[in-house]
Amino acid sequence: MELQIARQIIDTLAQGIHPVTGEAMPDDSPYNAPPVIRALHTVARALEGEQPAAQERSRRVPNAGKPWSAADDSALETAFDAGIPVKQVAQELGRTAFAVEQRLIKIGKVAAPAGGGRFPAPASAN
Repeated sequence: MELQIARQIIDTLAQGIHPVTGEAMPDDSPYNAPPVIRALHTVARALEGEQPAAQERSRRVPNAGKPWSAADDSALETAFDAGIPVKQVAQELGRTAFAVEQRLIKIGKVAAPAGGGRFPAPASAN
């Protein structure tokens, strides 16, 4: 497996998304546990060869890896309904644009991409 593909899979898992189906992991999934999310982000950075300081990370995306609250969901729905661009919503909520897009799918505001996930299904080894 190419390192870049492995990194994409790690990034997707860190967002709480199944890397093959593109579906959001259930709330009780271990991939949605904050320590697991932080560990996945750490591994992704290590694969990149960078180790940003905790302060820099928190300034860039302060809510990355944190659970979504009811207030976050409400703000997201309101912003989406008002037509505010995803990038701007992500900045205001302290999330990545990908996290916002995936949350919109999870709360039923947009449909999941046709054909499933972000990555192709692995070839079956027979």
